Amino acid sequence: MNYSESQLKAVKEFLYKIADDQLIIGHRNSEWTGLGPLVEEDIAFSSIAQDKIGQAQHIYEILHTLGEADADTIAFTRNAADFKSCHLVEYPIGEYDFSLMRNFLFNHAEQIRFDMLANSGLEPLARLAKKYRGEVKYHTMHANTWVKQLGRANEESHARMQSALNETFNLALGIFEESEFADTLNELNIFPGEKVLQYKWIEVITPLLEQSALVLPEPSAWQPVYGGRKGYHTEYLEPMLEEMGEVFRLDPKAEW
Repeated sequence: MNYSESQLKAVKEFLYKIADDQLIIGHRNSEWTGLGPLVEEDIAFSSIAQDKIGQAQHIYEILHTLGEADADTIAFTRNAADFKSCHLVEYPIGEYDFSLMRNFLFNHAEQIRFDMLANSGLEPLARLAKKYRGEVKYHTMHANTWVKQLGRANEESHARMQSALNETFNLALGIFEESEFADTLNELNIFPGEKVLQYKWIEVITPLLEQSALVLPEPSAWQPVYGGRKGYHTEYLEPMLEEMGEVFRLDPKAEW
């Protein structure tokens, strides 16, 4: 991987964006451990959380080969302003309807992204994307099942799931905040762009939501929540990072 300085900057930003999203939503999903409404859901959210954090670690390891710090240092010592995560993944878990809808929207975007990255010119990332697709397929199946079941269960559950969709949709559009390096990534055959991903995502989630008796907000109400990719975050991220990295910062050289 022989990149110019500007190309390397583009690749690193792209990798940080993906990995930071996974790390943060993985940590958020782990907060359901012991709190799930059913034992099976307790296990499911914990498993999904573990997968996300593992995916983040592997991408941080690619960044390490490109000259960045090791994975643990990247994950546990950066300030909030150094993270590239979108706002959607940073919010507290809230009620179960919020977390389910967030997972539905995020996981479908991630599934499509990894399908696209399976043919990426960044070979280490392409290999990981092929590996991740199986994991994320399980995540989307889990989300689809519950969104459909609760969307059609009764009047109250339908209203709550529609409200959760309305609450999370503009946040989810922040996933697709375009990078200033979009043209470089496209030219390197690494990734064709966030707008392409968003278009594919809308095509996938719309019929699934219709099957769940849920309706996307009207396009006139689409107001993407941007800023996370440029280091501007919600009030929730910094406290979460403090908690997440507390043990590591006590003794970064400790072996467990």
